[in-house]
Amino acid sequence: MLTYYQETGDASLRFAPLDERAEVDTVIVGGGFAGLATAMSLLDRGAKDCMLLEAETIGFGASGRNGGFVSGGFSLEAEKLQRQRGHDEARRLYLMSEDAVRRIRQRIEHHEIDCDVVPGGVIVASWFNEDSSLRELQALMREGFDLHWNWLPREQLRELLCTDRYHAGLHELDAFHFNPLKYAQGKARALRDGGVRLHESTRVRRIARNGAGWRVATHAHDVDCRQVAVCCGGYVDGLCRELSRGTLPIATYVMATEPLGDRLREAMRTSAAVFDTRFAFDYYRPLPDTRLLWGGRMSTRERSSKEVARLLYGDLLRVYPQLRGVAVTHAWSGLMSYARHSMPVIGALSDGLWYAIGFGGHGVAPTTMGGEVLAQAMTGEAPIPGGLMAYRLQPTFGKLGLAAAQLTYWGLQARDALLEWRHR
Repeated sequence: MLTYYQETGDASLRFAPLDERAEVDTVIVGGGFAGLATAMSLLDRGAKDCMLLEAETIGFGASGRNGGFVSGGFSLEAEKLQRQRGHDEARRLYLMSEDAVRRIRQRIEHHEIDCDVVPGGVIVASWFNEDSSLRELQALMREGFDLHWNWLPREQLRELLCTDRYHAGLHELDAFHFNPLKYAQGKARALRDGGVRLHESTRVRRIARNGAGWRVATHAHDVDCRQVAVCCGGYVDGLCRELSRGTLPIATYVMATEPLGDRLREAMRTSAAVFDTRFAFDYYRPLPDTRLLWGGRMSTRERSSKEVARLLYGDLLRVYPQLRGVAVTHAWSGLMSYARHSMPVIGALSDGLWYAIGFGGHGVAPTTMGGEVLAQAMTGEAPIPGGLMAYRLQPTFGKLGLAAAQLTYWGLQARDALLEWRHR
């Protein structure tokens, strides 16, 4: 089954596989947000002699399968970021992610990318019957990062979200949501028009030093280049041992309902995207054609469309039982790459191989930020900020790490359930 994004994207946009030996200045491995952002930031600096290689199609992985939320921050919670890095460094990093949100807006406008932008902001809805955690988050955003998220008391929130599951909310007005695959495809067109060579269905098998440069071996032909950036996230396994050992591929699930028409207003009376305050939270948003896109859960394995639809439909009805009977037309899963510290890992290995991976479940804006700082470093414009370099590759222990991640997730689900019981 095609994802909703694949069905509504540009099926005619294709880039031919690499069909001959080549020599370029820079090779970027991975046609997702991180690879596209790195290529675009290099192009912005006049570096046109670039080649981007994608094993499948542009946006095939998490970049074309995510919830479509565009907001600042990282998978690591803002409070933990501040505790780990201190006020000043955490502020610099968080505001870099906010700047990436603005950069995405600018690129959409500049390149006239039609990607179903909805400027409704993002609502964080409290699942638990207490206000203190949201009040603390609002204060942190204001005092730590000079960001003003609007308080939504229970009565006002329930006018927007017609459910008794939530107790209060915060509205981040500067955020927005969009069709991520259409955005990825739009950036790919802009790169092609700018002179960057893009090749789909071109799997990289090996990257090795070749004198002062590199040789990138694909399934058919080799590419010689001066520098290489690996940006293939959850699908990096087997390509580079050090990168594969430093991240875990974690699956998340998404579905889309049939168009709901006026029935959508029985559940949502806002154009904002929504997620709740549990660790194992739901995230969802209304689509321009009145469908409801719904995501959630995390797992160490991908599931069939039928399984994803069954699980997420149950989650939907737990929040909006009035939508019982609506049809699920699309359901899918995809892999994200997580580091143990829940922050992106961006830099260069000891042999000079550049990388930007580990963006986890909050990667739309951070991948753009990662592409920008990686391009600055690759062109010698500026080093990668020390605050990012502090989050280095750490061993994740392969299958043992995946098992530990699954057990941790189940444990946190149980914690969410206990907290919900206590607050009731």
